[in-house]
Amino acid sequence: MGSLPAADKPLPALRYPPARRDDDIVDDYHGVLVPDPYRWMEELESEEVKEFVDAQAALADAVLSTCDDHRGRLRRQLTALFDHPRYRAPFKRAGSYFYLHNPGLQPHSALYVQHGLGGGEPDVLLDPNTFSDDATVSLAMFAVSHDGEHLAYGTSASGSDWVTIRVMRVGDRRHLHDEISWVKFSAIAWTRDGKGFFYSRFPAPKDDGAPLGSGIKTSVNLNHEVYYHFLGTDQSEDLLCWEDPDHPKYIYTPEVSEDGKYVILSVAETSEPVNKLYYCDLSLLPDGLEAMKGNNGNAMLPFVKLVDEFEAYYALIANDDTQFTFLTNKDAPKYKLSRVDVNKPNSWMDVLPEDEKAVLESACAVHGDKLLVNYLSDVKYVLQMRSLVTGELLHDIPIDIGSVNGISGRRDDSEVFIDFASFLTPGIIYRCDVSKETPQMNIYREISVSGFDRTDFEAKQVFYPSKDGTKIPMFIVSKKSIVLDGSHPTLLYGYGGFGMNMTPHFSVTRIVLMRNLGFVSCIANIRGGGEYGEDWHKAGSLANKQNCFDDFIAAGEFLVSAGYTNPSRLCVEGASNGGLLVAACINQRPDLFGCALAHVGVMDMLRFHKFTIGRAWTCDFGCSEKEEEFHWLIKYSPLHNVRRPWEKGGRRQQYPSTMLLTADHDDRVVPSHTLKFLATMQHVLCTSVNESPQTNPIVARIDRKSGHGCGRSTQKIIGEAADRYAFAAKMMGISWID
Repeated sequence: MGSLPAADKPLPALRYPPARRDDDIVDDYHGVLVPDPYRWMEELESEEVKEFVDAQAALADAVLSTCDDHRGRLRRQLTALFDHPRYRAPFKRAGSYFYLHNPGLQPHSALYVQHGLGGGEPDVLLDPNTFSDDATVSLAMFAVSHDGEHLAYGTSASGSDWVTIRVMRVGDRRHLHDEISWVKFSAIAWTRDGKGFFYSRFPAPKDDGAPLGSGIKTSVNLNHEVYYHFLGTDQSEDLLCWEDPDHPKYIYTPEVSEDGKYVILSVAETSEPVNKLYYCDLSLLPDGLEAMKGNNGNAMLPFVKLVDEFEAYYALIANDDTQFTFLTNKDAPKYKLSRVDVNKPNSWMDVLPEDEKAVLESACAVHGDKLLVNYLSDVKYVLQMRSLVTGELLHDIPIDIGSVNGISGRRDDSEVFIDFASFLTPGIIYRCDVSKETPQMNIYREISVSGFDRTDFEAKQVFYPSKDGTKIPMFIVSKKSIVLDGSHPTLLYGYGGFGMNMTPHFSVTRIVLMRNLGFVSCIANIRGGGEYGEDWHKAGSLANKQNCFDDFIAAGEFLVSAGYTNPSRLCVEGASNGGLLVAACINQRPDLFGCALAHVGVMDMLRFHKFTIGRAWTCDFGCSEKEEEFHWLIKYSPLHNVRRPWEKGGRRQQYPSTMLLTADHDDRVVPSHTLKFLATMQHVLCTSVNESPQTNPIVARIDRKSGHGCGRSTQKIIGEAADRYAFAAKMMGISWID
């Protein structure tokens, strides 16, 4: 049909809402005076903040109303492509299989149970779509007991990190009276006898006793505790298993070993991949956990401190009585498997040494003494079957270029399920019978998307040089055989932090952008991620954080020089740490981008540690309370580096069209980050300048009854995608293609 010209309304002359500036707020950081005129925006429940948010929402609505032609088409196409069945890999408990499934446009996936693979019909066990009338309460976590008789699950309201745990019987779907509140950053770890489970929580916030969904709570999270809950009892009777008031910043994750004998406690202080490791032999408790009830809170479990320094990361893979195998980065930045006899804590030995090139992503012990290991090599996955005893390679397991999103199996099982997807593969769940001499990957379920033809597109990987010459990998996905004439709208996405990997995944939204708006879609694997192990991570953190921005900027320059696009048609996008990335890069190179979409970004690098769990990010960023680290942070903090580019680059230079995205219940990166940055951009670039050259809009999309991104309904996902990409298309002059 060819391109249709944009029929949207012209952009109105923008009148930015006034925002009070309090010039009396000035902080002294090690002798450097730093104003913070919008400090009042940290009081998110105040009437003044609510009025500012309402005014900004009205402005964004006015701008988006000019994009209605694109927005309506995007919403229709996204809805059509989202309307396909989606599955996650099943896991097995006592002969029954449990899995998440969404038939298409349900707000949330439901949890299904099937008794035997070839036998009974699957039934809905738990439907999160019944949790609330507006789909803002989601399923945040769940765990089935070893005997398959009980399900414990956590719900989250409005995307909050706070979770409430409830319990139901699998057989008759009846709920018990159990209800556990103020759970956060926790696991649900059932004991093998099925009588209860371990979990972690914080004390109830002191500011109010209001219910979880009533508003955002921004106070710092301290004094994590581990409890054991007995089925059928009130939370007040739960057994306090571990606390450490001397170390209020510690975060605890309990796990019960597959043989049921041990509870393992992972102890972390920050988001850095290092942890302490404690264990308790439950079989040594004289009369079990029940005998410890009623000891007036003085019955903490006798944990043994196996690793009591923050020296490396350890994750339990398997144990044979006292012999424990861990995935670790101890003296191995690309990770390895090590074994220790906990009765001989100095007996550590390597089972599977570190690979020279590939990162050991995960290992799953299955069928007795076999290991399914998953490597990441140049951001491509490699699966192998190895011996748990010796680490010896037994078989390579061929897999396409894409992402292994999950492996489900236990040592009692002879089967493993592998969840796979790629840029052009919506999803395949493989079933692998590992009892056979040569394991075969058989397709158990394959996801198909009506209206999507993978042969219309191509995906490739390139390596481009960063500012310091480091080669950075990047995936480029587009329609087949595009001409590199510099004309294509291009979306560049990045993250670059906390050792997180950006690997190939399927995106309905990306398909619509490429098919109907002609986008080229790119993901840059910049430093700060974990694609090449801990060395790659550390090369983009702390004093090296600028490398992340240099890598991302170099990705944009490569896409321009290689003929994919030009600056007026280059849109950058990122979320959370990636929102920080986008904001820092438009401050540093506003001339390089035509549009910027920054989601839930960490924008105030001097105060992020003062809210909720922000203190845990100092491992990647540093902390302004330390003089050397303050000087790292002030150089790139988005809030503190908004400049008028025309004062350097001439009257024509301005910031790209910018949409900042946040949500009113984001209690991870609190909304004040975005609100303060938004007010600063609008003031510095627009309202403080007569006849400002900044004509590109600077707006914020502030979602209601949502959080950091988890637990959003299908409809919220579609609505937000339609808004932000309609904005990008309108701002960059992109026409719709039928």
